[in-house]
Amino acid sequence: MTYETRSENETWDVAKIVAETLRPGDVVCLEGDLGSGKTTFTQGLCAALGAKRAVTSPTFCIVSEHPAGRFLLVHMDLYRLRCEDDVLQVGWEDYLSRGAVIVAEWPDRAGSLVPANARHVRFAYGSAPDVRTITVE
Repeated sequence: MTYETRSENETWDVAKIVAETLRPGDVVCLEGDLGSGKTTFTQGLCAALGAKRAVTSPTFCIVSEHPAGRFLLVHMDLYRLRCEDDVLQVGWEDYLSRGAVIVAEWPDRAGSLVPANARHVRFAYGSAPDVRTITVE
């Protein structure tokens, strides 16, 4: 499905649709340019799932944990990592084995660690500065 959003609230609405389908152990891959809405989408996921902590981009800490009702949502920004071994070092497999949902920005860094059934959410700038196109696969 493809959505066009014009505000944070509309991006959160799309995130809520995805949140309703999440199960423990799922991986959600967020792909798109810097500033295209990946962290805003994750904020919406966390809000829809009942997480209480503020959600910010984990660019420098790499991993942020958000207890979210049924499971732990783990927000990873893999941008500064180089390879699958680096991703393993931040706990990728440990989180999945515990039933956490991983939301990964820059998932290409995880390579073959990304399961075949991962959900891919792609973000693109739209026709105006406040417009984003979000494609959920």
